[in-house]
Amino acid sequence: MELALKNPIIFFDLETTGTNILRDRIVEISYIKVMPSGNETERTLHINPGMPIPAEATAIHHITDDDVKNAPPFKQVAQELANVFLGCDIAGFNSNRFDVPMLMEEFLRAGVNIDLSRRKFVDVQTIFHKMEQRTLIAAYKFYCGKDLTEAHSANADTRATYEVLKAQLDHYPSLKNDIAFLSDFSSQNKNVDLMGRIIYNEAGKEVFNFGKYKGQLVEDVFRRDIGYYSWMMQGEFPANTKQVITNIKLRMK
Repeated sequence: MELALKNPIIFFDLETTGTNILRDRIVEISYIKVMPSGNETERTLHINPGMPIPAEATAIHHITDDDVKNAPPFKQVAQELANVFLGCDIAGFNSNRFDVPMLMEEFLRAGVNIDLSRRKFVDVQTIFHKMEQRTLIAAYKFYCGKDLTEAHSANADTRATYEVLKAQLDHYPSLKNDIAFLSDFSSQNKNVDLMGRIIYNEAGKEVFNFGKYKGQLVEDVFRRDIGYYSWMMQGEFPANTKQVITNIKLRMK
């Protein structure tokens, strides 16, 4: 089933030096931009991470230091990528938990502030896990009847994710062919920041989703524990999370 789109949607996948949003860096990004007309634009870019690629990371995605030594740093392509993503909804496999936060962290490090607050996020892995509880390789085999022979290649994973979502729509009549519905269905929480450190409660208010103040209103905590905001700003939290709590803090004045 082809996607019913109101906005362009970008399927993307990252290969990185590791899984730490704060310390690790992107080494490859691949995306497929699908227009409401059905037209597609596909691209894969190697990125010089500015740090050695650990052997354990290379063992997974097969990208070496030599492969990226002449590639541009992320900062050099950040604005161009931001322009590509502008106005698009976003989809991926485990993207809500990793790829989107990692990409946003790289944008902010590069000084590019891209606003995704009005975008819809579709995480194909979450749909898959709610329906079948498996991995991308198994999802591709299950839904598409094909073997994913180049797993952990960003381009192969991106194409497989796109094909799996379309096949999921064919497979499950209960899934609406609507990006807003799929975004809600594939969301674990109503995140305020991309990593889900701050989420909306049932009343639509920002609450902490971690630590000793979990479940408590952010504004109430900042009023009651003056040092907690400073502790977060100085701590190892993603730049996007710090941006969110700063906006809340400024709003309180």
